[in-house]
Amino acid sequence: MLDYLLEFFLEKGFNTQLATFLSKLSAIVLMLLFTLILGLISKKLITTLFRRIAAKTTSDFDDILVAKKVPQLIGYLLPAIFILSIVPSFFSEITPVVGTLINTLEAFTGFLFILVLRGFLRTLNVVLTRVPVLKDKPIESYTQVVMIFIWFVGGILILSLLTGKSATTFLTTLGALSAVLILIFKETILGFVASIQISVNDTIRIGDWITMRNMDADGDVIAINLSSVRVQNFDKTITTIPTHKLITDPYINWRGMSESDGRRLKRQLLVKASSIHFLDEETVKKLSKVERLKGFINERDIEIRTQNQSKNVDKSLLINGRNFTNIGLYRNYIQEYLEEHPQVNQNMTVMCRQLAPTSQGVPLEIYAFISDKAWVNYEGIASDIFDHLLASAPYFDLELYELHTTSSK
Repeated sequence: MLDYLLEFFLEKGFNTQLATFLSKLSAIVLMLLFTLILGLISKKLITTLFRRIAAKTTSDFDDILVAKKVPQLIGYLLPAIFILSIVPSFFSEITPVVGTLINTLEAFTGFLFILVLRGFLRTLNVVLTRVPVLKDKPIESYTQVVMIFIWFVGGILILSLLTGKSATTFLTTLGALSAVLILIFKETILGFVASIQISVNDTIRIGDWITMRNMDADGDVIAINLSSVRVQNFDKTITTIPTHKLITDPYINWRGMSESDGRRLKRQLLVKASSIHFLDEETVKKLSKVERLKGFINERDIEIRTQNQSKNVDKSLLINGRNFTNIGLYRNYIQEYLEEHPQVNQNMTVMCRQLAPTSQGVPLEIYAFISDKAWVNYEGIASDIFDHLLASAPYFDLELYELHTTSSK
């Protein structure tokens, strides 16, 4: 091509020196134009080929490769290899230029290879996270480690090609700077170790609901990678937590609740102490009409009467002997109500207990497990339960605590 161009310019009347310059300049322009056309054609052909293969296969791997533009990167390799093969003969007369160009082109080709490998790894990461057994594992952490290693090796080789120095020289230099490198990559190293511990010990998975108060995180884990764990809070904000913090700092993982047969309900009713009292026979008789208490009252009434009579108790005062109390009957009513409730898991703990009195009243704590663990459904069921219990308290002549504030003029 150079001989043809040189002859062409000589025939046009240019002197030998100018004809030589113009022929080389024209050859460079033609070579660059051909490389550009070759790149466009190869990219188009390879991309089309991958898309046709992806359309005919059931695997998602090739579809994701296309989405990650890996075929396009492979298409760029062909023109890069073409230029790399033609440069030595084209600039054979200028030895320094040949060496510099070859080194630069080899470094660029190596960079393209790294990008292709990165595309394959990103595709592999997506494919593996879709596998049911692996979808909750920190796969991204491991692919990032492999990618860091590839960039490290590739970077040394690229620098070696650009400078013309041996890769051993750079490795020796890096060895001398190991303390600095450890300091720079401290978070990455800690994150890698933490990712391994998280995976081996199965302490956290993608999809787990975690609460980490010191990081203002309360929501679902949506990603685990080498440097951070991303949590989507319930207000749809995203909290990013350094991975190693999940090894050193305390947090709550609610997976146990999600995998159990019920979601715990643990709430209190505060009863005013001044409303608690013994019940006379008339009131007991009235409350015995309550369906859930009828059997309990009849059985316990016989027991109380028998014991009081055996001890000849003076019942002119209610405080003497054994008696029913309104809070005791209310507590038993709550217990019966919970044991009959269709949404309360009866195979788990179901309890209404009285706690130590406080300045705000006497707490009656409801401790049970709701079968429906979905948050919205759970809150609806819990509200229904307490709606009923709050409305039931006046039937037992009980008052619940309310904070009243007085405003000053």
